[in-house]
Amino acid sequence: MTTASSQSLKAYVDGYQEKVKAQKELVETLKAQWKLLWTERFSDKIRAEEVSLNDYTSLSVERGTIIHANRDFKTITFKEILEQHEINNPDRYIQPDAHTGGWSKFVKTKIVGHKLQASESNLLKNKKQEVQQPKKGGRGWLHAV
Repeated sequence: MTTASSQSLKAYVDGYQEKVKAQKELVETLKAQWKLLWTERFSDKIRAEEVSLNDYTSLSVERGTIIHANRDFKTITFKEILEQHEINNPDRYIQPDAHTGGWSKFVKTKIVGHKLQASESNLLKNKKQEVQQPKKGGRGWLHAV
């Protein structure tokens, strides 16, 4: 390769790395704002909804905005906020839900809930427990004398 093309490639890589670093910093500030939004909220128990107490301009949430309600209400998600800020591949910054996948589900399905292997199940089948002698000759508690 020529030096001019290698320099342009290096400049392109440096520019890409700077863009990724800037996106990571933006995501971290958005995460901090997101956590503040959910910790500093007012729970209105009469209307069964949660309301923001402050303005969060980077999240596009104003003071008094309903952020969560019980019936037929679409809550704002962190993924939508990242898409509004045009973050590339927002899924990599969001931890997966335990029901759809993630470390918790992996542990539950693969490690804890493993099936017995054939050799272990055969050992359990072949091993018979000693049967205790039935009480009162098997007649139970009610018996005629």
